[in-house]
Amino acid sequence: MTQDSTAEPPLTRWRVCVRGIVQGVGFRPFVYRQATDLGVTGWVGNSPEGVEIEAEGHPLVLKQLVSALIQHAPANARIDDVHTEPVAHPGAFREFSIRESQKRGEASAQLPADWATCQQCLQELYDPDNRRYRYPFINCTDCGPRYSLIEALPYDRANTAMKHFQMCGRCLEEYHDPASRRFHAEAAACPDCGPHLAFCRSDGDTLAEGGAALAVAVSRLAAGEIIALKGVGGFQLLVDARKLQRVQRLRERKGRPDKPLAVMFGSMESLQVACPVTEQERQLLAGPERPIVLLHTRNHGLADNIAPGRSELGVMLPSTPLHELLLRDLGFPVVATSGNRSGEPIAIDNSDARARLADIADGFLVHDRSILRPLDDSVAHVVAGRPQLLRRARGYSPNLFLSFPMLPGWGATGGHLKTTVALSTDAGVVLSQHLGDMDSVLGREGFEHTVDSLQGLFATRVQCWAHDDHPDYYTTRRAQEMGPVQRPVQHHVAHIAAVMAEHGIREPILGVAWDGSGLGEDQTLWGGEFLRVDSRGYKRLAHLRRFPLPGGEAAAREPRRSALGILYALMGEPVMGFESLLPVSDFSRAERKLLLQALKSGLNAPETSSIGRLFDAVAALVGIRQKASYEGQAAAELEAMQGCEAGARAYKFGLSVPGADRPWQVDWEPVIQGILADIARSAPVSEISAAFQQALVNVIVRVAKRAELSRIALGGGCFQNACLLGTTVTALNRAGFQVFWPCQVPPNDGGLALGQLAWASRVHQNREALCVWPYQDV
Repeated sequence: MTQDSTAEPPLTRWRVCVRGIVQGVGFRPFVYRQATDLGVTGWVGNSPEGVEIEAEGHPLVLKQLVSALIQHAPANARIDDVHTEPVAHPGAFREFSIRESQKRGEASAQLPADWATCQQCLQELYDPDNRRYRYPFINCTDCGPRYSLIEALPYDRANTAMKHFQMCGRCLEEYHDPASRRFHAEAAACPDCGPHLAFCRSDGDTLAEGGAALAVAVSRLAAGEIIALKGVGGFQLLVDARKLQRVQRLRERKGRPDKPLAVMFGSMESLQVACPVTEQERQLLAGPERPIVLLHTRNHGLADNIAPGRSELGVMLPSTPLHELLLRDLGFPVVATSGNRSGEPIAIDNSDARARLADIADGFLVHDRSILRPLDDSVAHVVAGRPQLLRRARGYSPNLFLSFPMLPGWGATGGHLKTTVALSTDAGVVLSQHLGDMDSVLGREGFEHTVDSLQGLFATRVQCWAHDDHPDYYTTRRAQEMGPVQRPVQHHVAHIAAVMAEHGIREPILGVAWDGSGLGEDQTLWGGEFLRVDSRGYKRLAHLRRFPLPGGEAAAREPRRSALGILYALMGEPVMGFESLLPVSDFSRAERKLLLQALKSGLNAPETSSIGRLFDAVAALVGIRQKASYEGQAAAELEAMQGCEAGARAYKFGLSVPGADRPWQVDWEPVIQGILADIARSAPVSEISAAFQQALVNVIVRVAKRAELSRIALGGGCFQNACLLGTTVTALNRAGFQVFWPCQVPPNDGGLALGQLAWASRVHQNREALCVWPYQDV
């Protein structure tokens, strides 16, 4: 008996597991529509691992379904893996449905970030006939808050801050309607059932609610008041960006005398009137992440004290419906800076914000939806043809997409400044949002909350904590206390390992790690390092010649101390009499006497090889900045003095090669001599700055050629400098090198946690072969 070749193949049931960013992005409704269009029966649901599907149909149709999942996924989804397997007993399903989420086992799904309002929601926001007209919390499966309101995985309303708002009948209809954009939109709400606005005084007394609250905020901003606004990830302080006195009042109240402030424009059109915008910058500004983007401009038409001494302006577009409405009603741009005091984390709770910001803000525009974790605005710029994140927070955290292998169940605590926490899970590496500095009690509390929150979300406990080598960092001590296993990672190795992890680079490679400082293997302060990384580990191939820092940590706040230290190393004790040099004359004679004693004895005058402190020294020598009010101020203002053209006149560093197993030394002496000569002839500061920067670029190329490694990784806070990074990349490319630098991970200490995690994993996986090469310092 022969089988009928025309008979249809039997029904088949497949289990399909999809991993990646597939929760909170409308993926289940997407699967539902694809399956029903194809006539497939079964179900889809969230699981701790991602999205799970059981689909029943003919094999060719099931293949079509899986193909559609990969090729036509929602815009904000990211599929990392699709696993299919046959399941027995087909024929039981009559339709396709969305099931309740599974809560078994450890969570390995990736968390969706917070996204700006989509175009369809904006259309509804401004449609007088729509029931969500001017509703400041409008969202759908394509936009709105996610990471800031997730309590646990899987991503369902019951596991978010929205669980406190019971959906009204009309929202429930949309939630269950496959034709609706809010089909299974977990954060959906409307004026009848969702969060509401209120305008309050600092004592908590409510002055207006709903639309009236927004109107009060608009009128008070127009009158020159400072308003604290509760956004998606925390409070922001707003003030009219056009008026110098109003901006100055905010600076004085917040204790932020010089640090640049970000400006929010209501539209791309109004922004472009103030700043020229490239196509790449436009895409970055208008993307769903909506970061602050640094644009180079000198005549922006705003208050002169927005970004004093800087050639770039941090700008942003509205990231929430509330911002959209506020800026449209105002008709002018506002300063939008973090709602905190200097050195503290951003406020997220209404009562806490009133307590901490009462003497800064004149009023509070708040709402009743809880923020479960603080999220500052992310900061980015376009450099060397690519976007680069300088602060990774709202819109980007917590997911990273790496091909670099990591050990699941490991974590890293980052550094002391710009701290982040990293966690390796079955879904990949999670990098926390920017947590700020660990100097304050509130900052440390935020660190603790984030460590607990990330482990809780993924239902796992870290078995090994990687951390910085510095024994006095709070993050180091906490890693040692949290245990049970710890892995110290040298600061600059972590900077280079972060670049390698982001780009999936394998050794050998030359890492150029330049920053303010980090504790070195020899217990001096490193910061101008060239590291060879290969299968055996890392070697300190070269470094900047050391010089003393009188006052130690105080030098980070006073560039004149770095200048005095380098002048003392150059001239010795007589330098204290050279009052024609600005860093010398800026100290009183009594101060100079004390500093000389410290320099001669070496007490509280540690030696450093830091390029960041060299930048400070040059800035002080040319008279740009003797004291700084924020980290990196002197270097940033020195950068602003000149353009980024490659090939300019350059000073020349010395380069000595002492012998085998000893690092080469990059000597700053001829550069400082050249700068002093140019100061004596009254050369323009812009010319000195350009020649200094070009000298830095040239010495990187020289060391790279001598190292005979074809791939170069650039890491550390100095490579936030767009001119330095851009000209270095161009010069190395022209010299035939392949260059990598931080893009999705900050080059500053915000990337340390990723580097620590990557290096610790690498050491563990290559325990016998990997070592730190011995060296004898010069």
